[in-house]
Amino acid sequence: MQKITVSLSGNKTYQILINRGFLLEKGLNNFLQTNKRYFIITDKNIFNIYKNFIYDAKHGFLVLEPGEKEKKLSNIEKICREALKNHLDRTSIIITLGGGVIGDMGAFAASIYMRGINFIQIPTTLLAMVDSAVGGKTGVDLPEGKNLIGTFWQPSLVLSDTLFLKTLPTREIKCGLAEIIKYGIILDSEFFSLLEENVEKLKKLDLNFYSEVIARACKLKASIVEKDERENGLRAILNYGHTFGHAIEKLGNFSSLLHGEAVAIGMRIAAKFAKLSGILSENDERRQNFLLDKLELPEKIKANPYDVFHAMFSDKKVMSGELRIVIPEKIGKATILKSPEKETVIESIRSYTTSD
Repeated sequence: MQKITVSLSGNKTYQILINRGFLLEKGLNNFLQTNKRYFIITDKNIFNIYKNFIYDAKHGFLVLEPGEKEKKLSNIEKICREALKNHLDRTSIIITLGGGVIGDMGAFAASIYMRGINFIQIPTTLLAMVDSAVGGKTGVDLPEGKNLIGTFWQPSLVLSDTLFLKTLPTREIKCGLAEIIKYGIILDSEFFSLLEENVEKLKKLDLNFYSEVIARACKLKASIVEKDERENGLRAILNYGHTFGHAIEKLGNFSSLLHGEAVAIGMRIAAKFAKLSGILSENDERRQNFLLDKLELPEKIKANPYDVFHAMFSDKKVMSGELRIVIPEKIGKATILKSPEKETVIESIRSYTTSD
């Protein structure tokens, strides 16, 4: 069992547990061994595969439709009303079982239900295991942009059973790999090299190797969250590729690309900007893109570069009308750039957009 502690002030410190089969093979009740009421939030895709695991919940569950389009305020009300019907009180626990959409919505509902109750993240996607389930960001989307309504609310526990990855579509695995690559680029050159050297293990879904990779990614994220829990400064570097990626998702109405795919294209654009600006070496840009290519992550999106640029201004990281983007200085180190030069941004976007 890999155990990672996210050390935060007050009573917000929690553990991330990572292993193969410790939940699915043991059962939820047997693992938790708690008398507190708990209620599972999941989606239809997860429910159809893991009915027996979900039926093991003592105090009920709610099954929502899957997909980014479901990440909306009406579902937060639905979760809260179902929690009330199932007699959850301030000592109860909401459990999110799913990917980033379910995790973000269930966590948001937990943060506001009865002014805040505990919740446990059980991520079932690779992306959620290394990113959205860790760090306490919650939220839902508006038509104007992603995650524009939300809170910071830390989980009481994160349980990552890598056996869930066995039923995850290959496309979703690739999305998680985009976020994993991100950590290497912005924080840890040795980790990036490890990924470069073990592409075949990543492609073959070697669960032992994935446990190691997930743990290292979580440690890297925890090290940032501990220093800047509410994203007042340093934590913004975790958004590498995301400002471009969120704009791409918005233009596609959150349906043409998955989040990790949009982030992969966003990382390519950000690296191109850094290279054009004389900050990133051509070799480091090539290394990033070669690894993205080897893991078959998308390169281009059909879009107008100016539309992408303007969509970026609905991102939460824009302050007082000032655009901010995260760019790599080299593999293993990133910086936050304020008010980047417009034409260079558009030229960078143009490199990875097509009109065809």
